[in-house]
Amino acid sequence: MPFNKLGLSKSVLDGVKAMGWTDPSPIQLRAIPLLLEGTDVIGSAQTGTGKTAAFVLPIISQLSKNSGKSRVLILEPTRELASQVETAVRDYARFTGHTVAVIYGGVGYGKQVDALKSGVDIIVATPGRLLDLMQQGNAKLGDISHVVLDEADRMLDMGFLPDVRRILDKCPKDRVTALFSATIPPAIETLIQWAMKDPETIEIGMRRSPADTIKHVIYPVAEKQKNELLFELLQRVDYDSVIIFCRTKYGADRIGAELKRQNHAVAILHSNRTQSDREKSLRGFRDGKFEVLVATDIASRGLDITNVSHVVNYDVPQHPEDYVHRIGRTGRAETTGDAFTLMVAEDVQHVDAVERFIGRPIERTKLDDFKYTYTTILDEKRFKGVSVRDRKMKTARIGKGQHFGFGGRRRR
Repeated sequence: MPFNKLGLSKSVLDGVKAMGWTDPSPIQLRAIPLLLEGTDVIGSAQTGTGKTAAFVLPIISQLSKNSGKSRVLILEPTRELASQVETAVRDYARFTGHTVAVIYGGVGYGKQVDALKSGVDIIVATPGRLLDLMQQGNAKLGDISHVVLDEADRMLDMGFLPDVRRILDKCPKDRVTALFSATIPPAIETLIQWAMKDPETIEIGMRRSPADTIKHVIYPVAEKQKNELLFELLQRVDYDSVIIFCRTKYGADRIGAELKRQNHAVAILHSNRTQSDREKSLRGFRDGKFEVLVATDIASRGLDITNVSHVVNYDVPQHPEDYVHRIGRTGRAETTGDAFTLMVAEDVQHVDAVERFIGRPIERTKLDDFKYTYTTILDEKRFKGVSVRDRKMKTARIGKGQHFGFGGRRRR
């Protein structure tokens, strides 16, 4: 069924046409009619399935002309996602006359307060800053007709659910609510029961395993050799761009600083960086100014980052679904990609959880000619001692994002 048969308004269809779209994705095909009917929706869909358009298009189709009051609230867990969704809303609403403002921390209050006082139609916000503005009396939600909770499980992980509940408590009870989440843990289930009315659930493309185009392996190593192994991998790998995921902000800063000392072109991304620094990091990484991005899980979901040839999990993620999100940053759009995970003894239980989640074991391997310090995890029965030299990839380099894999020094 094409977009023009879904019941969207003409001005929204004009925006869809300008985007070059003709047919909706599966999540759009199922969510748009429900939201147009005023039904609450729970959507399980991964990045890249078109879920932002799935909730934005029907909502802006139902908005009347600017009334001077905010009527749509979209909550996002991070500044980057909020900024990205705001850009998407502007694109989709280009012919509607609807206005949008993005609200997040790390920047001054002035422009955000002015936008809210002007009565923008659509607010895209992170919970913390929005709650601050509400407490100051600068954000009023009494006329909100639609609420979207995007990446709800990430908001749970970041401790935002109490703030979300306080925000929703200030919105009208007769609103339409949409919630999108990769997983539905008990705390989110409780929120659903409290915040939503007879919601319809849509599950699209729930990926519990990495794409077939991704080669992913685990490198067991002693804790004291993690840094040494990481730096040696980067010297030997022929990559176009690489994201290194760390568990903590301190760890990301420490690894990033060391890589800079080794003359790598490095950007660092985590929630303690200023907003301008975060924007510069993302823009520079996308444009090729930086070849390495060291980040926390803030970069694992939703961000529009393409042509990443390699992902390195410096720290094993503590939530197994985050493993799939992280390594899904590479191997996108049918290109090949590599993902490496460094595993120390204390990571074994987390790796076991990842393997149960994806339904198969992950190959263990060693870096050829690397002088390992003995650790018991090198003796695991599941360990497959295949050297890097013995498993060179046979794929030919076609262009950015596709690569030989190992062999030779990295390109400068």
